[in-house]
Amino acid sequence: MDSRFLGIPELAEAPSVAVVIDVMRAYTVAAWAFARGAEKIVLAETLDEALALKARHPDWAALKDGPAAPGFDLVNSPGLLRSADLRGRTVVQKTTAGTVGALAVKEASLVLCAGFVVAEATARLLRARASDSVTFVVTGEGGQADEDLACAQYIARRVTEPGTAAAEYVRRAAASRAAAELAQGVRQGVHPDDVELCLEVDRFAFAMVATLEDSLMVLRPCAAHE
Repeated sequence: MDSRFLGIPELAEAPSVAVVIDVMRAYTVAAWAFARGAEKIVLAETLDEALALKARHPDWAALKDGPAAPGFDLVNSPGLLRSADLRGRTVVQKTTAGTVGALAVKEASLVLCAGFVVAEATARLLRARASDSVTFVVTGEGGQADEDLACAQYIARRVTEPGTAAAEYVRRAAASRAAAELAQGVRQGVHPDDVELCLEVDRFAFAMVATLEDSLMVLRPCAAHE
């Protein structure tokens, strides 16, 4: 499998298969939302779109980066989300990097969204798909976020070498700028357990697939079978 690792600004055209990585924290949060019962996640392009969707669907839960804000039900923190009851609900998610990356490749034939928590399930789905070429979208820091690159490289290796150990990749992620900012409280809307939760490998047994549904980019959990 030919793997490319690109930042969002480097995406000149839609790849055939894209894996969008946001470890800290969008796609760790998305996985937790599904674990807490969410049916689907709508990836919003802007905060205004997220609020407009929430206004049209009052039973949906709107989620954003940063501190709590009027109109939003949740913040982008796995530590804060893990106690939420989202059974049967739709979540609207807008984040700084993760959702932007998925929307940038919305025309791809297969879009997966991932972090360490769904790494093996994502690799298993890619193995089943047997794609010749996969583009990993490193969403953080214009493609330079080491936690996202480490996770992308780990998943890519797991596709071709299932026995690849996670330790070195997790160590790189733990030493990243994002991990330090979360641990030091530089970012808002943070729980003390966020870094630890983002670095859990294979916490969940599903992959996450994003598809266009009535012009909206919708993320759903997907059982990964080989």
